Parts: sequence; structure tokens; C-alpha cells
Amino acid sequence: MARPRSFDEAAVLRAARDQFWEHGYAGTKVDDLAAATGLGKGSLYGAFGDKHALYLRVYDYYCTESTDGVRHQLEGPDDTAHARLRDHVRAIAESVVADRERRGCLMAKGAAECAEHDEVVATRTARVFRDLHGYLTACIAGAQRAGDIDPGPDPAHLGGLVLAVLRGLEALGKGGVEPEEIRTIAETALAVLPRPVKS
Repeated sequence: MARPRSFDEAAVLRAARDQFWEHGYAGTKVDDLAAATGLGKGSLYGAFGDKHALYLRVYDYYCTESTDGVRHQLEGPDDTAHARLRDHVRAIAESVVADRERRGCLMAKGAAECAEHDEVVATRTARVFRDLHGYLTACIAGAQRAGDIDPGPDPAHLGGLVLAVLRGLEALGKGGVEPEEIRTIAETALAVLPRPVKS
């Protein structure tokens, strides 16, 4: 009979996540993971498999948390859709500004380092972007129905534009762009969304 695990799996995944986030996949050694999680190598291997398998668990865990958070921010009734979109864009900008260590997004870091040669990471990343695009598109469509955004443009096209701006803000933040410029770009992205033409 298998012995029950005597550790908090979520806490272990968070500790491993922070190691991969700070040092990248290649820069993280199994010894680093063992020290960070407080588990011996044997326990790590027994619970999660090898380093790659643990990384995939961490990556999936992070992606799920991130997309769930965006969904909760953007879902809701049409009459508040524009306000939710505005709040979401500004929250991303403030998150970038607050990232003084320039850690950026684990997903962006993982995709840049691993997606080219790791099909699992590439597939998971593509799914995240599809989900984020879908949530933005649905929110924009709601704002169009409520009369807060011009109903003429394809909401999927506008959603893609907003997604590109938000992902770009993270890259600019890592590059050291000043906080006020980050905020200005976010506000400009909101301002260029077409407003209904007054008759």
C-alpha cells in the first residue's frame, strides 16, 4: 500500500515555480529544486518525475492560474463590460510597473526559452493565448452590445490588438521602460478602441 504524501503539493509547486521563474528551465538544477522545496531528490522524482515533468506541472499550474484570473476579471454582464476591460488593462500595466525585479511573466519566459524545441510547452502556450484572446473578445463584444464600443469592428480583431498590447507591456517592462510610459501605452490602447458614432 502506497504511503500518503507528507507534503503540501501546491506549496511545493509554488516553490519550484519560483526557482524556474528566477533562473529559467536550463538554469535550474535538481539540487536547487530540492533545496527550495525541502524535498529530497528521491521524493521529488517519486512525486513528480524528472525535472522536465516537474517543469511541465509548474508551467501548467501557472498557466491555469493566470487564465482563470483573467477570465474572472473579464466575465460579466454587458453593461459593465467596458469598465471590466478598462480595469483589466490598467491592472496589467500596474502589475508590470510593480515588477521591480523585472521577473516578467513565467509563461512568456518559458515560451521564449522552451517552446521552440518543446512541443508540450508550445501547445500549452498557444492554448493560453487562445483562451486570453477569447476572454478579451467576449468582453469587447459585450461592450459593443452595451453601446460602449463601436459595434462595427470585429471584436476578435480588437481582442487580438489588446492582447498584443498587454503582452508587449510585459516585454517593455522587462526592458526597463519607465512606469509612466507603460501607463501611457495602456491608456492609449484603451483610447483607440472605437467609440460609437453619435447620431
